[in-house]
Amino acid sequence: MGIIVPQLRTVNVTRYVTPLREGGSLPAIAEADDDFLYVLKFRGAGQGPKALIAELIGGEIARVLGFRIPELVFVNLDEAFGRTEPDEEIQDLLKFSVGLNLALHYLSGAITFDPTVTYVETKLASQIVWLDALLTNVDRTPRNTNMLMWHKELWLIDHGAALYFHHSMEKWEEQALRPFVQIKDHVLIRRAADLKEVDKEFKAILTPEQINAIVAIVPDEWLNDRSFETADEQRQVYAKFLNTRIANSDIFVTEAQHARSQLI
Repeated sequence: MGIIVPQLRTVNVTRYVTPLREGGSLPAIAEADDDFLYVLKFRGAGQGPKALIAELIGGEIARVLGFRIPELVFVNLDEAFGRTEPDEEIQDLLKFSVGLNLALHYLSGAITFDPTVTYVETKLASQIVWLDALLTNVDRTPRNTNMLMWHKELWLIDHGAALYFHHSMEKWEEQALRPFVQIKDHVLIRRAADLKEVDKEFKAILTPEQINAIVAIVPDEWLNDRSFETADEQRQVYAKFLNTRIANSDIFVTEAQHARSQLI
């Protein structure tokens, strides 16, 4: 299988439509100059550019693995938007987010995945659990599944809480080799019976070259961690973290199997 090189389009916001929910990140529905609606994630929100980095890397890894993911696009936000917004909180968010942001294509009419309503096959459940264990994604729980049903198909959204190692990068080597104990709270952990099979299949896809191709698209302007001298140095840590984690996937697979055994 050849390397898939992500190709993200860049659009410009033409209209701020509405905030999606209350909270620190305050994503919004916005219209762009291609006339499509997007769920816009702001670089000026709570976790700053690192949430966008996690969203981008996590989303594109998921896409390479064959999951249904709304199209991700880079979004330019002009400083003029902050001047006309009456809500002070949103005005500040727009002001601090001028420049390059990230957005997901808005799936109009999609409904939140409900595990009590929709049956997920064992293989697919195992694939999603493996992905989230790799990414250390703490945000796919029964309380907040971050999955949508759209045209009777399951779509994954919102990987901004993944890769939480990057909030304290000094010990990334140590963190790359840690089991992901929070997998016990995953909404699909009970159904993840095929983790060993999935592990073999997914490791064959996520070669170091493939991971490097995904990480390479992270914009320099988001890579502003002051503990690194250059953006590329920070970018390489993401690649090394993921490649180390994949090479030692038995650590997080064993943890997920153990968590499942405690529940069934």
